[in-house]
Amino acid sequence: MMRRRRFTALFAALLLAISTGTAALAQGSSWTIDQNHAEVNFEIRHMGVSTVRGAFSGITGTVVWDEKNLANSSVTATIDATTVSTNNEARDKHLKSPDFFNVEKFPTLTFKSTSVQRVNGKLQLVGDLTQTGITKSVTLDVDGPTPPQKGMQGGRVIGFSATGIIHRSDFNVGSKFAPPMLGDDVKFTIDVEADQK
Repeated sequence: MMRRRRFTALFAALLLAISTGTAALAQGSSWTIDQNHAEVNFEIRHMGVSTVRGAFSGITGTVVWDEKNLANSSVTATIDATTVSTNNEARDKHLKSPDFFNVEKFPTLTFKSTSVQRVNGKLQLVGDLTQTGITKSVTLDVDGPTPPQKGMQGGRVIGFSATGIIHRSDFNVGSKFAPPMLGDDVKFTIDVEADQK
């Protein structure tokens, strides 16, 4: 009789531990963006005849992912505006000037999600993008996140890509250069790896 009571108590404790662990997973998991494996690539039309491409690095932030309840998921990120590069030193210097990103006054761009949902089977991320002191809502289409993998440092890693379009006029970037000299639409792709230690 005593053994049966002990077994029942142990079984109940095991069930409690399992249910607690499942609840923790349902609440989502937190991941840290790996700035060594994260980049924003962008492209914009020039004079209506060519496409200029560039990138930002130096991305930091946090991803919270809850597959069971996407409303609990979120992304916050900070991008180092001083890292802007188009493989042209003179153009990059101009992009950092007050004519464009004004990095001396606004050294970072920030993103904070406001919703995560599936639209027509596709993951969609909506959030507030702040650059040059102006905040606007942007919508990103997301591929991922990938299933977690074991990382080189022993922890787990995930990855995802997000694409979207913003209008530079919304952020008063390059206002001296109207279309068609410089297109208003800026297409961008964000590629991110995130770690869980």
